[in-house]
Amino acid sequence: MSNENTPSVHIMRSQLGRARGLGAAKSGLHHWWTQRVTAMALLPLSLYFVLSVLMLAGADRAQMAAYIGEPWNTVLFLCLIAALFSHLSLGLQVVVEDYVRNDAKRMMTLLVLKGGIAVLALACAVSVLKLAF
Repeated sequence: MSNENTPSVHIMRSQLGRARGLGAAKSGLHHWWTQRVTAMALLPLSLYFVLSVLMLAGADRAQMAAYIGEPWNTVLFLCLIAALFSHLSLGLQVVVEDYVRNDAKRMMTLLVLKGGIAVLALACAVSVLKLAF
């Protein structure tokens, strides 16, 4: 007894996909949450960075080293670096995955981007730690 008002759901998957149980990869939620959390962390950290730059305008290296040498300032700068480069990596990954169609080019582009981002993040962290200690 089928009711004409009963809604039906049509899933657009191939017969092979249905047989294998293939569907969503279910890995995008972690990526989405990480991107949102890093974006929220960047709001106060970016404000802190801008205020620090304004406070240190015209400062010499010794004054800057003294400022960054304070434990909280060192930790906040390192948190800014981690959040910034993590957010950058996630954002660029989405762009590459959306617009680079060739699998080999996409993989190579992602590897180069992630490697470059890791090197830049490490260089920033070493700079902060060198000034702090």
